[in-house]
Amino acid sequence: MQRILKQYVTKMVLLFQAEDLVANFFPKKLLELDHFLKDPIINISELKEIHSEINLTVPDPILLSNLHDGLEAVRLQLPMEFNFPKAIHDMRTVGSTKVFVMPGGMMKSNAKLVDLIEKVKPEIRTLIEKCNTVKMWVQLLIPRIEDGNNFGVSIQEETVAELRTVEGEAASYLDQISRYYITRAKLVSKIAKYPHVEDYRRTVTEIDEKEYISLKIIVSELRNQYVTLHDMILKNIEKIKRPRSSNTDALY
Repeated sequence: MQRILKQYVTKMVLLFQAEDLVANFFPKKLLELDHFLKDPIINISELKEIHSEINLTVPDPILLSNLHDGLEAVRLQLPMEFNFPKAIHDMRTVGSTKVFVMPGGMMKSNAKLVDLIEKVKPEIRTLIEKCNTVKMWVQLLIPRIEDGNNFGVSIQEETVAELRTVEGEAASYLDQISRYYITRAKLVSKIAKYPHVEDYRRTVTEIDEKEYISLKIIVSELRNQYVTLHDMILKNIEKIKRPRSSNTDALY
């Protein structure tokens, strides 16, 4: 008996929380995100302002004489140590792993983008968590399977599907951020290995600019998803809460 009572209380608390999320939290959050979209940190017009300096010096070129034309001749007569200029790399062994040690220490991330990402990530996680709560609420309201009078149930299922889609999209935003860090790290490693190749340096700035634009789009999408969910659920709230009433209004 106590277990049944505890389950009932837990269910009622969940139902109350979910209804409060839809009625109050969603509109509040969409206004916060709309205000965030007007923040100067996410409205930089000149993207050069978010560039991060790559503090890896380019070593002086190695002048070799008495060589025939052709890259193969240069490769054959280059001493092994010239493959990784001493001014840039220092090979050390940490445990059983060989690592390159930069003269300037750790190669820092783009600080401006890191700050912006740290502001956006909690918003993504919040949307995922709140969608999960509301999705569970709607699923608990779905009645047992019966023949006929299932229009309201179909509205509930459509709502659950929409919430699941929003969850998946929000999770993909976190994956996108991880891919940015990995891609940038690989490019910076290439710069360290091939300091004379300018294209690698330019590609890092292009990646940073792309991520900045993507983050603004993510914030906009988060706001839009709150708007869509709030509007959809409130318009169909009666059918979601009482799916087998006699009302047969269409799903908005």
